[in-house]
Amino acid sequence: MSDPADKEDELAGTEQPFVSHLVELRDRMIHAIYGLVAAVIVLAIWPGPTGLLDLLAMPIRAHMPPDAKLIAVGVFSPFFIPLKVLFMAGVLLALPWLIYQAWMFIAPGLYKHEKRFALPLIFFGSALAYAGIAFVQLFVLDKMFFFLQKFAPASVAATPDVASYVEAVLGLYIAFAAAFQVPIVVILLVKVGLVTVKQLAEFRGYFIVVAFIVAAVITPPDVVSQLALAVPMCLLYEAGIWAARIFVKKKEDEPQAEAGKAT
Repeated sequence: MSDPADKEDELAGTEQPFVSHLVELRDRMIHAIYGLVAAVIVLAIWPGPTGLLDLLAMPIRAHMPPDAKLIAVGVFSPFFIPLKVLFMAGVLLALPWLIYQAWMFIAPGLYKHEKRFALPLIFFGSALAYAGIAFVQLFVLDKMFFFLQKFAPASVAATPDVASYVEAVLGLYIAFAAAFQVPIVVILLVKVGLVTVKQLAEFRGYFIVVAFIVAAVITPPDVVSQLALAVPMCLLYEAGIWAARIFVKKKEDEPQAEAGKAT
């Protein structure tokens, strides 16, 4: 029976000079910029910067008086804020392409089994990021502003500045997109051998506390948004444990299958 450790390294002889890596990195960055520019141009044509800003403002406008609008305190805010929203929307639209270019740069240095493991993680990581952003736009913002408007006195007109509003919403997008990567992090921790599935299950209670602390730090000071972040993080942690348990089972079965083929 042959020992897998005795097999020839499949990456042997594929080393390239450092300059070649720099050239490849430059080419991938150029392709990524092309994709980002194309996404921005498409969004600039439709729905346009103002259309994107109107879409972003829908959750708070739903809880404002019919004739009320967001205000622009800065002199150049009416010009720069829609462009900022356009650029961020372009990044989100081009995210799969950007990740693909990063993958094409690092893929030549990975083994076949590492490529088979990395590709699904890249796909699901992107999907989870989009899910987190959609969760913010479709659920969190509406419930959060409904909760906040209830505490506004009758003598106070709740008309936020558009710049601070966009900054707060984009911050929530980033926070939830990152928080929704919990299953990916859990699987990676098991993959590299830092923890076991049993240890992750035993850490469940501590993670719940950590999740609520993180939610209290990175979300606005209202109960709705904190619960909306902490609860999904706990559920995704459980999903990560479940996925890691399946991965460990497959990992244990692979050596047995290889030994059977060698025999």
